[in-house]
Amino acid sequence: MTRLFLLEPARAPAWAPFAGVRPIAELRAGVWLIRERWEASLGVTATGILDGELVGFRDVATPPVLTAAAVTGPAIVVRSDFIPARTAITHDPAPCRFTHEDTTVGWILPEGALFDPHSTAGSVQPVSGHQLHGSADLVGALDQLLGSDCAEFTLAASDPVPDGSVILGDTGQVVCLGAEVEPGVVFDVRRGAVVLTEGSQVRSGTRLEGPLFVGPATHILGGKVRDSSFGPGCRVHGEVSNTVIVGYSNKSHDGFVGHCVIGQWVNLGAGTITSNLKNTYGPIRLDLPSGRIETSRQFLGSMIADHAKTAIGTLLGAGTVIGAGANVFGTGTVPKYFPPFAWGYDGTERLGLEGFLRIAGRVLPRRGVEVTEELEESLKSLYARHAP
Repeated sequence: MTRLFLLEPARAPAWAPFAGVRPIAELRAGVWLIRERWEASLGVTATGILDGELVGFRDVATPPVLTAAAVTGPAIVVRSDFIPARTAITHDPAPCRFTHEDTTVGWILPEGALFDPHSTAGSVQPVSGHQLHGSADLVGALDQLLGSDCAEFTLAASDPVPDGSVILGDTGQVVCLGAEVEPGVVFDVRRGAVVLTEGSQVRSGTRLEGPLFVGPATHILGGKVRDSSFGPGCRVHGEVSNTVIVGYSNKSHDGFVGHCVIGQWVNLGAGTITSNLKNTYGPIRLDLPSGRIETSRQFLGSMIADHAKTAIGTLLGAGTVIGAGANVFGTGTVPKYFPPFAWGYDGTERLGLEGFLRIAGRVLPRRGVEVTEELEESLKSLYARHAP
């Protein structure tokens, strides 16, 4: 069987706040994780993710993280910062390179060959897709991919439209796959399909506007939700627009969240609001410790890494970046960059390791995830990489 590996991009400020926290391959681009897109295109399940710094990373259903030196052929190695099109990729015999606009995005290794990311050996095969240059590009990927991703689900059989639902548009664009929907939910599918997957729930008083994907066991608790993709085990309420949530995160109360990328195990307190547009309507910039990054995006909310928390009434400016494990609370203006494991509003205090592990030990079992010894070691490594 062919082995598939995903090569992580070099560390760069543009990948804040997710670089060194979780593999880029495990971020959501439209409906699917980047890894899942490569697996579907190649028809191969991933064997591992290549990132020397994240070796030992553990998460729900994530392949092992290895060093690139561990890879020999026969194998396929592809880049995590490239999203392949949702079409099957057939390829020449090894050695072969996948390219997109003259950039190599994958390698097919013959038996016994050592992986070399600088290799130009073999034939060249162009592939279609989207090159990513940083975390903010996942908002653009959502805009480009979500509609067609959700449309795929309309091609297969689904459950009947739930009784008591209000449908604006074609009922064939409402896809329920083992979901539980209370009466009075409005489905507006005039711009795209709404997909509800196994174990998801939608409460009465919710308006769902497509394209929209609701992952397994995710609960939509009320409000207006549109143009978004939620992974498994989330809780969502209020007004949410053009937002990606990787999974297992809570936004259970009122407050606008728009054009955001949110990791796993994040909790947004009641009334947390993200701005996604400057008063000048100009392009939004990211202000990071390494300097300013131009995103060229007019609409961009917050990027929030795994295990971060915000308190009641937190206000986040456009382009705010919140690091892993940060806990935002208190009075004052939240800075545009909030460091990993920062504690408070000004980011000068830090959450300790024992406190971080104690909080994670309470949170993960609430979604049925056991904090195993391996997972605890992964959390300790995360803290060691990012705490000062």
